[in-house]
Amino acid sequence: MLNKEEIKKIIPQREPFLMVDEVEDFLPGEFAICYKNVDENEYYFQGHFPGNPIMPGVLITESLAQAGAIAILSVEENKSKNALFAGIDKMKFKKMVKPGDRLKLEVRIIKQKGPIGIGEAIASVDGELVAKGELTFALVDNN
Repeated sequence: MLNKEEIKKIIPQREPFLMVDEVEDFLPGEFAICYKNVDENEYYFQGHFPGNPIMPGVLITESLAQAGAIAILSVEENKSKNALFAGIDKMKFKKMVKPGDRLKLEVRIIKQKGPIGIGEAIASVDGELVAKGELTFALVDNN
């Protein structure tokens, strides 16, 4: 299990844009299982939507991407790199994410050729599917 401080040693995102609170399990270059605790005080709930707060789908997707980045950037030769979005495919949203939810983020790297890779991404709350799709990433040098 990795906490936020340990996560920050792997990926470059910081508050308020760090979307992973803990890592349950991971295998460098293979997969990551992470969690985002959706707090009622998240900045985006002020406007999305007043009186009916819902986590935006793009931020669920970003949370999944950060989980995938943990899997790929924990590989020794990738530690000086960053993983950027190169594409989102087949992303479907099945359930709303509300304040108080514990969002489980599972990403399995299914393909990688050179600096480009694809992760199969699944988000769930209490065992119920929230979102599923494929995320394409590009590894770039941190300059």
